Amino acid sequence: MAAAIEVNTRVIKRNGQEVTFDITKIINAIKKVNVEVSGIYQLNEYQINAIADKIARKVSDAPHAVNVEDIQDMVEKGIMEMRGYEVAQKYVRYRYKRELSRKSNTTDNGILALINQENEEVKQENSNKNPVINSTQRDYMAGEVSKDLTKRILLPEDIVKAHEEGIIHFHDSDYYAQKEHNCDLINLEDMLQNGTVISQTMIEKPHSFFTACNVTTQIVAQVASNQYGGQSFTLSHLAPFVDVSRQKIRKSVIEERKECGEALDDAIIDKIVASRLQEEIRSGIQTIQYQLITLMTCNGQAPFVTMFMYLDEVPEGRTRDDLAMVIEEALKQRMQGVKNEKGVWITPAFPKIIYVLDEDNIYPDSKYYYLTELAAKCTAKRMVPDYISAKKMREYKNGDVYPCMGCRSFLTPDTEGLGPNGQHKYYGRFNQGVVTINLVDVACSAHGDMDQFWKIFDERLELCHRALRCRHERLLGTPSDVAPILWQYGALARLKKGEKIDKLLYNNYSTISLGYAGLYEMCMRMLGVSHTDPKGKEFALKVMQHMNDKCAEWRKAENISYSLYGTPMESTTYKFAKCLQKRFGIIKNVTDHNYITNSYHVNVREKIDAFTKLKFEADFQKLSPGGAISYVEVPNMQQNIPAVLAVMRYIYDNIMYAELNTKSDYCEVCGYDGEIKIVEDKSGKLVWECPNCGNRDQSKMSVARRTCGYIGTQFWNQGRTQEIKDRVLHL
Repeated sequence: MAAAIEVNTRVIKRNGQEVTFDITKIINAIKKVNVEVSGIYQLNEYQINAIADKIARKVSDAPHAVNVEDIQDMVEKGIMEMRGYEVAQKYVRYRYKRELSRKSNTTDNGILALINQENEEVKQENSNKNPVINSTQRDYMAGEVSKDLTKRILLPEDIVKAHEEGIIHFHDSDYYAQKEHNCDLINLEDMLQNGTVISQTMIEKPHSFFTACNVTTQIVAQVASNQYGGQSFTLSHLAPFVDVSRQKIRKSVIEERKECGEALDDAIIDKIVASRLQEEIRSGIQTIQYQLITLMTCNGQAPFVTMFMYLDEVPEGRTRDDLAMVIEEALKQRMQGVKNEKGVWITPAFPKIIYVLDEDNIYPDSKYYYLTELAAKCTAKRMVPDYISAKKMREYKNGDVYPCMGCRSFLTPDTEGLGPNGQHKYYGRFNQGVVTINLVDVACSAHGDMDQFWKIFDERLELCHRALRCRHERLLGTPSDVAPILWQYGALARLKKGEKIDKLLYNNYSTISLGYAGLYEMCMRMLGVSHTDPKGKEFALKVMQHMNDKCAEWRKAENISYSLYGTPMESTTYKFAKCLQKRFGIIKNVTDHNYITNSYHVNVREKIDAFTKLKFEADFQKLSPGGAISYVEVPNMQQNIPAVLAVMRYIYDNIMYAELNTKSDYCEVCGYDGEIKIVEDKSGKLVWECPNCGNRDQSKMSVARRTCGYIGTQFWNQGRTQEIKDRVLHL
């Protein structure tokens, strides 16, 4: 009789589903081929059970979930060790036939795994897309078809193979069949001031702040449905409409008072106008907040949108004061949150907010310091805003200050004078797409040999280069008609009907990103130390500089703006980890977790204080011009706002872009609003549990955590969940 196996031993099936190991499947598979050979060559029951027992022990001893292909390799080897050569031959043929059958129907199986919520890698691959609802599943189903076309027809075989083995990651292959780009900065100013067209309907310049806010939400929804990445807009483009409303309200108040025979006292009129204007600003911001949360794009999610708050984008005086009023209202409403279906105030995921720290708001005696204090309170309660240091950004970005596109991807500085009259232009520009190199795999493939590392590194970088060229060439020849809101009506350009977008793919107008992941694990494998160690830091910075040099080399040769980008991996952090474990086994502090570290970040398990972490990572942000964000993990800070402000001032002086990761949870069963914890269930799976009442039903709790820059609210796969569980506090 075969030995028992621990119930918490996990196996990864081909469709990505993690299941409990079942020894009977091994026994049945061997028996099935055993009866196909003549009796003299058959294995006896003792031999079959011995093979199964040995495999069960190997699987049980493995510190990670084993792939089904690995188990089949063990079966094949086990049969050979029992000298069952004829049985082994039959088993090999049986595997081959099954493989052919699977290949003929991979898309069907992938779609069914998605519908049935069985794929652990894809499930919650995007922590803001609910994989249960029909519209999201439709998008995932279409994505499976696109991925199938991409793998079989559109991409070279070596790039597909490298992607599947986790050597590189070809991002968003589920959208690659269509000619869509990644992310952008919406030119909201052009669209509001000069009008636009939405669904073949002319939208003229708004005549009030409220209408401008309403039009903005429609633009955001349309843009989101015509691309696959995040987008950003700035509140400064809405600020001029505050005075439009002010003048309109003043005129109305004067007419009302004339009709009623009231005195036209300027002080009284000013007071009434101010009150009504404040109400309109409140309504306009509420429209933005609620519409962007409740809108659903064609890919089954709220728009991934970032709202930028930078006072110095508008002239000093009334317009800047008006922008300050808009920012104040937006922060107040975000701090309040939104009500869920139970009527409880919770933290929404969108819009993401970025607040710029500058001379006029960073010090207690600065004119707009009251906004910075409000931002600190909002961060402590609702995890946003994130912070850009204008001082450090000007240092890094050729004197300019501008938002990232959606999450963390930054445009390259405008050194060409792309705007009117040679002005620097950022709004209306975009990113073509991303391919990420797995630095951990480079280190593991080199087996610690430094000469081999640099040789393999260059080979992998060239592979990424060719994959990025595929992304670029996929967009070449795209007519503006495929997305009129983007290419014809001002969001990104004002091209003619039928005109191709090709000129926007060169001359620094758009970027294309070389992503990187696992700098920490790379150093651990090559040097045995973290990149926070001086020896590791020197090597890590050398690697970063080498990638920058390659991007510059490609850019000079091709006039395409390649840029190094700190990849925001969600499901990929799990995929890379599993691929590394399969290729290289378990290596302490390298492949022994179900995730690898994002970009240059200090590993989440490493104990380091907030200020040291930010100062250390600043050196890496400077070498990640295509995008990066740093964070510090903090406890509940609502009763310690001075500490939040201290971190913000440190960000201003030391690092370009950073955020504070707080917690914002709620249990609907018992009303607990503290931190909901991650625990292991009986099968070894990580689950969320209310520490107050023990509730583990995800549908009856609200959990918000920052993952990859965005706030996630739809839970995560097992790899990302383990990463969240392992995070240590920095403050």
